[in-house]
Amino acid sequence: MTKKSWHLDRRTFLLGTGVSMALPYMESMGANVNASELPKRMCAMYFPFGISLPKEGGDLHKWRWFPNGEGRDFTYNESSKPFEALREKVTIIGGMSHPNGRRMGGHDTGDTFLTAAMLDGKYLHNTVSVDQVAANAIGSDTRFSSITMSTDGGVGEPTRSSTLSYDDKGRPIPALNQPQMIFDRMFGAPDADLKARHRRLRSSSSMLDMVLEDSKSLRRRLGRQDQEKFDEYLASVRQIEQRVKRTQRWLDIPLPSLTDEERDVLKLEADDQAPKEFIRTMYDLIYLAFKTDSTRVATYQIASMADASSKAGPFPFREGFKANLHSLAHGWNKPEGAVALGEWDKFMNEQLAYFLQRLDSHKEGDGTLLDRTMVLHGSSNSTTHNNSNYPLVFAGGSGIGLQHGQFLKVADNVPMSNLFVTMLDCMGVDAPKFADSTGDLTAVRA
Repeated sequence: MTKKSWHLDRRTFLLGTGVSMALPYMESMGANVNASELPKRMCAMYFPFGISLPKEGGDLHKWRWFPNGEGRDFTYNESSKPFEALREKVTIIGGMSHPNGRRMGGHDTGDTFLTAAMLDGKYLHNTVSVDQVAANAIGSDTRFSSITMSTDGGVGEPTRSSTLSYDDKGRPIPALNQPQMIFDRMFGAPDADLKARHRRLRSSSSMLDMVLEDSKSLRRRLGRQDQEKFDEYLASVRQIEQRVKRTQRWLDIPLPSLTDEERDVLKLEADDQAPKEFIRTMYDLIYLAFKTDSTRVATYQIASMADASSKAGPFPFREGFKANLHSLAHGWNKPEGAVALGEWDKFMNEQLAYFLQRLDSHKEGDGTLLDRTMVLHGSSNSTTHNNSNYPLVFAGGSGIGLQHGQFLKVADNVPMSNLFVTMLDCMGVDAPKFADSTGDLTAVRA
């Protein structure tokens, strides 16, 4: 394609007094943008307690979450019809799970959805989540290495976590759950307090350097056990040092701006009292984070296994259903319960379809934002206490090596970690193995 006079170089920077800001992709960059230069992204969403799975072929069959048929020859049932308009960009995966999860309690597996770890009563230590493997590899390219969100916020408790993300030591990463706070963090104008923190950050690196230098002489005077503890402490200090240095790079780069239309769509006052508005607003924030290249990795947990205290427990009540989330899920094999849960499944799938359509509506290069974004959505239960045959929606990424338009049934000996290996490879992360993986999930490869 011939370069036009109005075409901009992909590496164009806005220059100001002491400031240089890289531009996001714009149409005027046209022919100058190679696909290899465009960002690759991934996000994962989770919901607890499983889905409606009434008997195949029975009167309630249409409320089965999984489609009919197999491969490319399949039809959606009632609850998954919202994906019909996105058929060629969505894969439904059945039969897959984490082998360790099958050995755990029915309500204990939300913590391990992205880690594949084994948690039991004696050893409640998690491992790194797949999103953080990606964030550690590519996170330095964006202002935020990743964004972690949930309905409940914070970290929760082991086996009742309110975050999907875990660092390389298996420690939970606190999730954000207030739309206004998330928006301000990504797009809000910095206030005086934030500017003061920025000034302190500039001087903190030198202080950390002095601490690390002084540590060398101290370590030599310690016994072996104390040296091990001291090394763990120093590792934490080094992590802080790396975060400080990474943050310093962005101190003088302005936050991205949004159009009036983009701002009008957001309902930043949304909370758990209005589930549809709240969920869509959280999805909108991920969309904007990806569109502005503020981050390329995101997670969003919609409700936790702590059903009694989770803010999302009453969501079905607030949408006109007659049970809370946990009770609704327990009715999966009863006539009225299967219908009610199936209708809730449809509600949830409608919100996901909304997010996918938003990604697909934004043009980027010769494709869309969805074409360069992998979206994983699912649960670690098929039915309330069954930790196998996870209901999984895998979408997007056709521009980074994936193909869709299928109902993929896998053997139960294929661990979900194989999908993670594929996702990391599509992100350009060199990780041929993750947790208990046994290979690649070639069936979703283009």
